[in-house]
Amino acid sequence: MTFVHSEKKRTQYGDTKIIIGTYTNSDGGTGGEIKLGIGVIRVLFFVLQQTGSAVTSNAPVVDETFPFNGNSVTIVTDANADGIYFAVAI
Repeated sequence: MTFVHSEKKRTQYGDTKIIIGTYTNSDGGTGGEIKLGIGVIRVLFFVLQQTGSAVTSNAPVVDETFPFNGNSVTIVTDANADGIYFAVAI
């Protein structure tokens, strides 16, 4: 099972951090850790959108308990699902 993510854009406005990227699962992978590296998070708005040409059975989800250390976010997806993510953290 292989999970890879790629950060495409990172910006900051005051205390608010915005990170945009993609993720890819292969070999039966069902998610993994997206490394954010932004420290302790009080509020997180995190959007996951699977990509592809067919409807997916399940929506991808964030598997975390708040508050948490924002070094990485665990996501769970269907097997071999790819997608994009958009994170806004305060």
